[in-house]
Amino acid sequence: MSLLTAPPLPRTASRSARLGLRATPEQETVLRRAAEAVHKSLTDFILDAACQAAEQTLLDRRLFMVSGNQYQALLDMLDRPQTDNPGLADLFSRQAPWA
Repeated sequence: MSLLTAPPLPRTASRSARLGLRATPEQETVLRRAAEAVHKSLTDFILDAACQAAEQTLLDRRLFMVSGNQYQALLDMLDRPQTDNPGLADLFSRQAPWA
Protein backbone atom coordinates (compact mmCIF):
# COMPACT_ATOMS: atom_id res chain seq x y z
CA MET A 1 0.00 0.00 0.00
CA SER A 2 1.48 3.34 -0.97
CA LEU A 3 1.37 6.60 0.89
CA LEU A 4 -1.07 7.88 -1.71
CA THR A 5 -3.54 5.02 -1.25
CA ALA A 6 -3.18 4.47 2.48
CA PRO A 7 -6.23 5.42 4.49
CA PRO A 8 -5.76 8.39 6.81
CA LEU A 9 -4.60 7.46 10.27
CA PRO A 10 -7.10 7.96 13.07
CA ARG A 11 -6.47 10.92 15.34
CA THR A 12 -5.67 8.50 18.15
CA ALA A 13 -2.73 6.97 16.25
CA SER A 14 0.50 7.24 18.18
CA ARG A 15 2.94 9.76 16.78
CA SER A 16 6.52 8.77 17.41
CA ALA A 17 8.45 10.69 14.74
CA ARG A 18 9.57 14.14 15.77
CA LEU A 19 9.78 17.00 13.27
CA GLY A 20 11.14 20.45 14.00
CA LEU A 21 10.85 23.70 12.09
CA ARG A 22 11.54 27.37 12.48
CA ALA A 23 9.12 30.09 11.44
CA THR A 24 9.02 33.85 11.49
CA PRO A 25 6.62 35.40 14.01
CA GLU A 26 4.37 36.39 11.08
CA GLN A 27 4.29 32.82 9.77
CA GLU A 28 3.46 31.49 13.22
CA THR A 29 0.61 33.98 13.56
CA VAL A 30 -0.86 32.99 10.21
CA LEU A 31 -0.55 29.28 10.99
CA ARG A 32 -2.14 29.66 14.42
CA ARG A 33 -5.02 31.75 13.05
CA ALA A 34 -5.66 29.24 10.27
CA ALA A 35 -5.55 26.31 12.70
CA GLU A 36 -8.03 28.05 14.99
CA ALA A 37 -10.31 28.82 12.04
CA VAL A 38 -10.66 25.10 11.27
CA HIS A 39 -10.72 24.04 14.95
CA LYS A 40 -7.45 22.10 14.80
CA SER A 41 -4.38 22.12 16.93
CA LEU A 42 -1.38 23.83 15.39
CA THR A 43 0.35 20.44 15.06
CA ASP A 44 -2.65 18.83 13.34
CA PHE A 45 -3.06 21.79 11.01
CA ILE A 46 0.61 21.85 9.97
CA LEU A 47 0.80 18.06 9.57
CA ASP A 48 -2.41 17.93 7.50
CA ALA A 49 -1.29 20.80 5.26
CA ALA A 50 2.22 19.37 4.85
CA CYS A 51 0.91 15.89 4.02
CA GLN A 52 -1.53 17.29 1.46
CA ALA A 53 1.30 19.25 -0.17
CA ALA A 54 3.57 16.18 -0.12
CA GLU A 55 0.92 13.96 -1.71
CA GLN A 56 0.24 16.58 -4.39
CA THR A 57 3.96 16.82 -5.12
CA LEU A 58 4.15 13.04 -5.53
CA LEU A 59 1.03 12.98 -7.71
CA ASP A 60 2.45 15.76 -9.87
CA ARG A 61 5.30 13.41 -10.71
CA ARG A 62 2.90 10.64 -11.79
CA LEU A 63 0.06 12.50 -13.48
CA PHE A 64 0.78 14.34 -16.71
CA MET A 65 -1.78 16.63 -18.25
CA VAL A 66 -1.68 16.62 -22.06
CA SER A 67 -3.82 17.89 -24.88
CA GLY A 68 -6.13 15.63 -26.85
CA ASN A 69 -3.62 15.51 -29.72
CA GLN A 70 -0.76 14.58 -27.40
CA TYR A 71 -2.86 11.86 -25.78
CA GLN A 72 -3.81 10.43 -29.18
CA ALA A 73 -0.14 10.44 -30.24
CA LEU A 74 0.71 8.46 -27.09
CA LEU A 75 -2.07 5.95 -27.78
CA ASP A 76 -0.83 5.58 -31.37
CA MET A 77 2.70 4.89 -30.11
CA LEU A 78 1.43 2.30 -27.66
CA ASP A 79 -0.60 0.58 -30.40
CA ARG A 80 2.39 0.21 -32.73
CA PRO A 81 3.90 -3.26 -33.03
CA GLN A 82 6.83 -3.97 -30.75
CA THR A 83 10.27 -3.59 -32.30
CA ASP A 84 13.60 -4.98 -31.15
CA ASN A 85 15.67 -2.54 -29.12
CA PRO A 86 19.17 -3.95 -28.49
CA GLY A 87 20.13 -1.11 -26.14
CA LEU A 88 17.08 -1.66 -23.97
CA ALA A 89 17.62 -5.43 -23.96
CA ASP A 90 21.22 -4.83 -22.82
CA LEU A 91 20.06 -2.46 -20.08
CA PHE A 92 17.53 -4.95 -18.72
CA SER A 93 20.11 -7.75 -18.75
CA ARG A 94 22.29 -5.88 -16.23
CA GLN A 95 21.85 -6.03 -12.47
CA ALA A 96 20.37 -2.86 -11.02
CA PRO A 97 22.93 -0.81 -9.06
CA TRP A 98 20.66 -0.78 -6.00
CA ALA A 99 20.07 -4.54 -6.03
